[in-house]
This record gives sequence, C-alpha cells and structure tokens, in this order.
Amino acid sequence: MTIVGFDTSTAATSACVLRSDGEHFEHVPPADRLRQAPGHSRELLPAVEELMERAGVGWGDVDAVAVGVGPGGFTGLRIGVATARALATAARLPVHPVSSLAALAAGIEEPLALPLIDARRGELFGALYEGGEQVVAPFTARPELLPERLGRELAGAVAAGDGSLKFRDILEAAGVRVPPDESGLHVVRALNVCRLAEQVPAERPEAVLPTYIRDPDAEPSQ
Repeated sequence: MTIVGFDTSTAATSACVLRSDGEHFEHVPPADRLRQAPGHSRELLPAVEELMERAGVGWGDVDAVAVGVGPGGFTGLRIGVATARALATAARLPVHPVSSLAALAAGIEEPLALPLIDARRGELFGALYEGGEQVVAPFTARPELLPERLGRELAGAVAAGDGSLKFRDILEAAGVRVPPDESGLHVVRALNVCRLAEQVPAERPEAVLPTYIRDPDAEPSQ
C-alpha cells in the first residue's frame, strides 16, 4: 500500500510518502523546530508535493492518506486533519487516523516509552507504552503528577517529545530519562504515522476528527 502521511500535532511539520515497495521519502524537521513558531499552513502542502515528486508517485498511485490526529496543538491539528480530508476527498481515498502519541512512541525503542506532547497550561499530553504496547491510554496531566497519574514509578522510562523538553528538569528528577534536546526522537515522524496507518482502520474523510482530549485553548492562526 502506498501511503501519504503527515503530522502537525506540534510546531514541527513532518510528512512522508511510504511506497508499496517499502521505500520511503520523508521530511523530518530538526528538533529545534519544536521550539519555533509553527508554520503548517505554509509548509505542509509543499512538503507533500516535493515528497511525491521524489517518490515518483501521483495521486493515482496512492492508496490512502494517513494523518496524526493528536492530541496536540489545536490549530495545528485542525490544519493537518482538514488537509488530509481535502486531499483524500479529491483523490477518492480513505484516511487512516493515527495517534500522534503512538507515532512518537514508535520512535522510542526502549522497554518503557513515555511520549509527551506539550499541552500548554503547564500540562502534558501523554501515554505509556511497554514493550511497544500501550499500557496507559492518552491523558492530560501536570508533569509533577505523572507518577500518580500513571500509578507507577517512572524510573528508567524514556520520554520524548516537545513536552519532555519543556519539563526536562521535573521528569529527570522523577527518574525519567530524556534524550538530548537535539535528538530526533522528540519529533513526531510521519514515517511512523504511515507505518501505524496499516494497523488502523480506514475511515471516510469526513469522519476523521482531531483528538483534543480537552477543550482547546485559543491559538493564533498558523
């Protein structure tokens, strides 16, 4: 299956074309992009167009669109989901909605993975994965309350994502390991969105919605 996938849950825009032969063409933003202002409305479609050209595929060759549906920034998710719906509708393709936390966790090749996305208001969006399997469903919590929220000690867990960068000191004090700021593990890679899409049921474009977990903050347009 040839999939066009992308994620806009954080400030960094990621995109990928995963061809049916297994070869992939990916835009992976640097980790420092997470600390900058988002630019999804300017960056997403040009990135998809460039990757499709590099992959040598047109929309007639694509079998599905995959999109990270969050949780994450309200405006970014709205842009990503709306773009996925529009592209899929125009090309008469299904959409595979993928958890952005699951895609982030897929890059953490450790026994206990803690993907964390900045939820603002001093909080984090997170989930917990053990041996690659989700053991705690997505949640919102203050960083200092993570052990209580997860109901377990976190010593030895590895956290990644812009949320782990923002609250590194609190997490490390709890025994959580956080990769260096420049590590690519902190980026939600669209390649993982594409790979996970094969495990997620396809939906009609109009049925795909962002996963907010809580009511969104008002955010400036991107």
